[in-house]
Amino acid sequence: MNEAFIIEKLKRREPSVFGMDRLSQFAVLLPLVQKGDGLHVLFEVRSRQLRKQPGEICFPGGRIETTDKNPMEAAIRETTEELCMDASVIRNVFPLDYVVSSYGRRAIFPFAGFLPDMPFHPNPGEVEEVFTVPLSHFAKTAPECYRIEFKVEPDQDFPFHLIQGGKSYKWNSQQMDEYFYYYGDYVIWGLTAGILKNFMDILGADKA
Repeated sequence: MNEAFIIEKLKRREPSVFGMDRLSQFAVLLPLVQKGDGLHVLFEVRSRQLRKQPGEICFPGGRIETTDKNPMEAAIRETTEELCMDASVIRNVFPLDYVVSSYGRRAIFPFAGFLPDMPFHPNPGEVEEVFTVPLSHFAKTAPECYRIEFKVEPDQDFPFHLIQGGKSYKWNSQQMDEYFYYYGDYVIWGLTAGILKNFMDILGADKA
């Protein structure tokens, strides 16, 4: 192993997020629908029969499968499966900022795309209902923000004797902002609210 070997190895590789191969990877679509009064954002209410997060509000999306060519294809596929629609009607799909969750060991790839204004007949096994909210509502309404703090708790067999400070070592705590949007009786929070907040920041709605 020499300098030329190392240079060739580094020159040919594309950088990624450290540990990405160990993360569960998901893709979601933030759907935009043009209605008579302007653009709306479409949301799903998860079926209450689901094991994970029943009844919560989300965007269409799910795990990236090995058969998906890329995260965008996964987001489109999940949207067609959940909303029972053809992929050909989904247009102008663009990537948003991806999310890496160290505590949940997940990587989420969000996209924004446009759907036609049409009757939606979602898959009842996954989606209880769909609803839309005018995009202007989010442009005029800032989300509430609450802070969550994660504390480090090493395993009992952690080798404290090998690190400076031992059991008194000052671990860095992790903090995360949780956003909450409200529309009528709907509460939009968690990852969905975070993706929506990022989207509105990209649009510069908070500076309008």
